[in-house]
Amino acid sequence: MCELLAISSRHATRLNFSLQALAERSSPGHSARDGWGVAFYQGRDVALYREPLPASNNPLVQLLETQGPPTTLAISHIRHATQGAITLANTQPFLRELAGRSHVFAHNGTLSDIAQSPHFALGPYHPVGETDSEHAFCALLARLQALWQPAAPPPSVQTQLAVVANFAAELRKLGPANFLYADGDALFAHGHRRIQAGHRVEPPGLYLLARTCHAENQPLQAHGVCVDGGFQQVVLLASVPLSEEAWQPLAEGETVAVAAGEVLARHTPAIRP
Repeated sequence: MCELLAISSRHATRLNFSLQALAERSSPGHSARDGWGVAFYQGRDVALYREPLPASNNPLVQLLETQGPPTTLAISHIRHATQGAITLANTQPFLRELAGRSHVFAHNGTLSDIAQSPHFALGPYHPVGETDSEHAFCALLARLQALWQPAAPPPSVQTQLAVVANFAAELRKLGPANFLYADGDALFAHGHRRIQAGHRVEPPGLYLLARTCHAENQPLQAHGVCVDGGFQQVVLLASVPLSEEAWQPLAEGETVAVAAGEVLARHTPAIRP
């Protein structure tokens, strides 16, 4: 399966991270040969880098690992193709404009027959490529569009979380639906299921780590990720734990809202008897 990684921090920082290190944690039997991408938020806009090429020994990846732009919010994706050709159009993260902001989405899983489902109408947004993931993003934006009115304040995190969580509940019926979505201010992450050891498809689909660094000699150092020291508040979300620290698995179907390195809200579906 694909690999997801997102970083939200209180202060802008240069993130030294290794896409190859993330790829090494891929699901059993899968390799990260089909493409990579990373989106660095810069205010309401995004510096987006992606290629339909392996991340290993890639000159652009090597440059970004040490010289990526400072940011408070970044989303990255390592692709293992299941739908769509290995092309730039099918390489995540995906980017769309809504209400004068850059919205970014990345997904892990396979959503069977989403293009034929009447529950995931595209509205004014249409995929450039052929993946189920991009179709899901367009359908999500179609639902969120009503919340983003011209000249009006941005919708609250709680209002957006309700829409995203409801969308995720419907998405789970089609297959594994781990995803990251950001509007420039907030990051929404949904954990579902993924391929685990023994090739079982089961939860957790995402893990979360929250850290506060108080001194220059206390950088956040995970497997392939380093956030510079100094006072910093950071939340990491990843497909698998990237260090020996106490990463917390998201409950099956849980959606979290994160901003400025802090978990603002959670939505966990009711447990059925």
